[in-house]
Amino acid sequence: MEYINEAFATNWVAPLGKNVTELENEVCAFVGRKHAVALSSGTAAIHLALKALRVGKGDIVFCSSFTFSGSCNPIEYIGAKPVFIDCDKDTYNMCPIALEKAYKKYPNPKTVIIVNLYGNPASFDTLLNITKAYNTPVIEDAAESLGAAYKGEQTGSFGDISILSFNGNKIITTSGGGMALTDNKEWRDKMLFWATQSRENAPWYEHKEIGYNYRLSNICAGIGRGQLTVLAKRVERKREIYALYKAAFLNHKNIAMYPVNEGANCWLSVALLDKECKVSFMDIITRLEKENIEARPAWKPMHIQPVFQKYPFFSSLSKGSIAEDFFSRSVCLPSDTKMSDDDVKTIAKIIGEVIKD
Repeated sequence: MEYINEAFATNWVAPLGKNVTELENEVCAFVGRKHAVALSSGTAAIHLALKALRVGKGDIVFCSSFTFSGSCNPIEYIGAKPVFIDCDKDTYNMCPIALEKAYKKYPNPKTVIIVNLYGNPASFDTLLNITKAYNTPVIEDAAESLGAAYKGEQTGSFGDISILSFNGNKIITTSGGGMALTDNKEWRDKMLFWATQSRENAPWYEHKEIGYNYRLSNICAGIGRGQLTVLAKRVERKREIYALYKAAFLNHKNIAMYPVNEGANCWLSVALLDKECKVSFMDIITRLEKENIEARPAWKPMHIQPVFQKYPFFSSLSKGSIAEDFFSRSVCLPSDTKMSDDDVKTIAKIIGEVIKD
């Protein structure tokens, strides 16, 4: 409220002001990047990142398939062609084997979008070795992973351009918003230019390029600055919730938690049903709903979404995909940091009654 009230008191409400500038500086300092552009959404950040990397009509863009559609919708905005890459079974992020297979068919993609799904970092050592060998720039979709680290380095620092989301369901929020991060000032300046309607430096409104109304407001940025002060506590609590679920399911053979690495922020705790389990994820979701508890399926993979089915897909498997298998057996569990330990244990107990093992 301090930051928001200051914005009102100084009459800086529009997408310009101290909060916007300081939010960019504070996130850069936390993540370890040189430049940032605060934007209206993570999707807008991916859109501008694609433009900054000169992705154009007909270009090939590799993208994780096991993700939210916001990761790949901007590829369509540009008129480029998405090529979807399966996940691996250990991180449920982009599979290096599948990525190599995609390169054999399409050796010159314009960029690769690597997602840190559910706050668990992708295997960047392996993946970036592959992309560097082909001289392909990377967009790191860290929308769900702010506060997570990979081998001691904060996520959001691994892409040539990385993006964050501050949507209402993320680990911290600006109510709606996102950010593009990069160490390349030219890209930063260009993304800022496009985000503010591509207005040229002239006394009147002069436009030589198409622009977008993508800048974050000073009010929303103030919310984000306040939220940043509790990020460490949010990450700590998310990890505690995940650990509680994991402990509760240890004695159940039909369900287990998704694996996470040491640096994951555990933004969303996700459970995986055993292949022999006789109940479905919808049985669990329906049972929880009767207790006024919301749970959801995992992201339906992009390569089987009706709008994207026409595009190529590569998996490490000869038949089917790991992403489809995970989708068919996964449940996203309540993970809000305001939940008590008893709340988590109650949910786990109800799920245990459903799977009856």
